[in-house]
Amino acid sequence: MEREQALAAVKEKISNPNLIKHMLATEAVMRALAERFGQVIDEWGLAGLLHDIDLDECKGDMSVHGRLSAEMAREMDVSDEVCHAILCHGLLGEPCISLMDKALYCADPVTGLITAGALIRPEKKLSVVEAKSILKRFKEKSFAAGANREQIAKCSEIGLTLEEFITLSLKAMQGISDDLGL
Repeated sequence: MEREQALAAVKEKISNPNLIKHMLATEAVMRALAERFGQVIDEWGLAGLLHDIDLDECKGDMSVHGRLSAEMAREMDVSDEVCHAILCHGLLGEPCISLMDKALYCADPVTGLITAGALIRPEKKLSVVEAKSILKRFKEKSFAAGANREQIAKCSEIGLTLEEFITLSLKAMQGISDDLGL
């Protein structure tokens, strides 16, 4: 599947513009991680872009979220590896096995943490956000409370320190700041 086809499917299936921006941010982080690890950038990007494609359809039922996204991706003829990563990112208990699985698991919530870091700034721009400020906010449980710190910290399982992971993720999101409206 080509990226433009995947993006068209996301825009068709997802009504919330902020959720689409989250999916674009996750795609950017996954692409940066793929480059860092010498993996197939387009494949990893698809995992990030499609990971939440089921959220309108599952209507908040997190007991099916992830499974339904993986099925939808499979119907779009996306690779088994991408589908498994999408399945694992949901909190369904499916174990993360591959590097892509583990990367998506920690990339998903870090985008919310970084977005919140931009939104508290008067400029509301990613360009002024620094990794050190996100690292400081990481320790504040009430800040971006929906950004699961345990999931983000799993970046150690892909061989990155928290600082490396947040720095890479921030840079990736800054690279698409216009698309994110930040």
